[in-house]
Amino acid sequence: MKILKVNPENLRESEEAIIEAAKVMLSGGTAVFPTDTVYGLGCDATSEEAIKKVFKIKNRKESNPLAIIVRDIAMAKKVAFVDKRLERALNLIWPGAITAVLWKKYKLPEILTAKEQTIGLRIPDYKLTHLLSENMGRPYVATSANMAGQPATTKISEVLGYFEKSFLKPDLILDAGDLKYCEPSTVLDLSITKPKITRIGPVDKKKLLEILSV
Repeated sequence: MKILKVNPENLRESEEAIIEAAKVMLSGGTAVFPTDTVYGLGCDATSEEAIKKVFKIKNRKESNPLAIIVRDIAMAKKVAFVDKRLERALNLIWPGAITAVLWKKYKLPEILTAKEQTIGLRIPDYKLTHLLSENMGRPYVATSANMAGQPATTKISEVLGYFEKSFLKPDLILDAGDLKYCEPSTVLDLSITKPKITRIGPVDKKKLLEILSV
């Protein structure tokens, strides 16, 4: 479990570490990284073996789907069905702390979505994860960096504490220190006619519904 310090406020000095994290994930490994909400655990979303590692690290049941981070809406369109109406909605909510649930295309391992026909995607409002996306060139898993049943965290000491106890550990951790307190992302189901918030998060519900005019 290699640990590299990063400074989200100075990506130039953190670039080598971010590139290394991308290389680790592209080679089938797993990495922990800071986001605009909580610390995330991820891997290449196109690699079934890497996704299995994420489930094992977290001791998470494979019946629970994982969300992914995409670089932009163009990448989202490669893995999910996005018509003009949905594209307008996504442009309103991204980048930001909102995971959108969309109908998936069949280009990703079924284990990622627990064989469901929908998938959760997000574009964080965070320069570090954007640079990670640029270096990945493909979607990557982003689940909270914790053990199943334990709370998501913004504190690096808690992240390290979780995975020190894990039989299988992440290959790399990007240590940005303690993040600003935030809840996990709001989850908005856009796969249905009337959008529905399925997890309350840092985005105000009233404001979100006003934006989407629902």
